[in-house]
Amino acid sequence: MKRSSSSLLKWLLVPVILIFFTSLLYMYFQFGTGSSSRTRKVINWIRNPRALSEWKMESKTRCLESTPFLFPTDGYIGYLWDDSFRPGHRHQGIDIFTDLKSGEAPVYAAHAGYLTRLSDWKSSLIIRIPEDPLSPHRQIWLYYTHMADSKGSSYILSDFPQGTSELYIEEGTLLGYQGNYSGTPGNPTGIHLHFSIVKDNGQGSFLNELKIQNTLDPSPYFDLPLNGKENTSEIPVCPH
Repeated sequence: MKRSSSSLLKWLLVPVILIFFTSLLYMYFQFGTGSSSRTRKVINWIRNPRALSEWKMESKTRCLESTPFLFPTDGYIGYLWDDSFRPGHRHQGIDIFTDLKSGEAPVYAAHAGYLTRLSDWKSSLIIRIPEDPLSPHRQIWLYYTHMADSKGSSYILSDFPQGTSELYIEEGTLLGYQGNYSGTPGNPTGIHLHFSIVKDNGQGSFLNELKIQNTLDPSPYFDLPLNGKENTSEIPVCPH
């Protein structure tokens, strides 16, 4: 009887162990080992942002008077540049998660420049900066996305319709609002702004933002620890 109970217990433990290790593998392939800690923080923030208000960055602020860029929106910087969500993936910018509903958190221009919104961009726009404030000899581009609702209805201001090209805007200009459009209607992301600094192609246009080698580490532009490989635990907020 004892032997039978022991065998039954072993058979019952097998699926439990398999489920446990399957869950670990899912977490690894979904988020990667480098950002799983940040993923837990993002989930905690989304569940109860009021309890974590010290994590929140304020829009249109600078950490230092000399900081090159204004912070573009309110929220918690959940994912950093060069984070890895899955093996082989490297995040090209930062993801800023609001504590408001979709379409409520304002998004602003981090620097003066020339705004372009391609004709097929529902939730995205890009701003050309002729002189990089940290390297004046080169041109850079500021890319914003997820500025639409889950179905693809845009939150970008009507001042910047699809097809807009090279429209000059001042630093701090309201661009639109954070959304949760993933690029696939009906398959929303969390409500956030994805912001990245894109390199110029040398011919007056921007490189493919989907490749991290075409983007710049935003850390020195905000005076914040925004490099996912270098910052493995610190919450990126301005020192008080």
